[in-house]
Amino acid sequence: MPRSRSRRGLAHDASAVMAEAEGIVMARSHIAEARREAEALCADLPWLTTGQAEDLTRHYVDRRIDLTRQMLRTTVRRADELRREYEARYAELRDALLRRHVAWASGLLACATGVNGALWLFTR
Repeated sequence: MPRSRSRRGLAHDASAVMAEAEGIVMARSHIAEARREAEALCADLPWLTTGQAEDLTRHYVDRRIDLTRQMLRTTVRRADELRREYEARYAELRDALLRRHVAWASGLLACATGVNGALWLFTR
């Protein structure tokens, strides 16, 4: 295996590991933030017992994580839709540009052939 391929493979693996690590750190950060918000909410409700406060915190964190998952799925779905739309539009534009270039090249070739024929007739 060439060295450049193995380096690219290692770079890809390292990138995947970094992306996964970043996702884990972001998830833990999000959970910690949700827990802080829940604890702040419980602090504003002094009549809650310790058990009730723990239940409320757990429920809040679970609900917040579910909501975040739903938002991320929606975002990923929309990004995928936009990617497909942009790819389709790009293909249309590329095809139109190719057709224009072929038309111009054909016209230019026809003109060059006509000029060549005219010059050939005049020089005979």
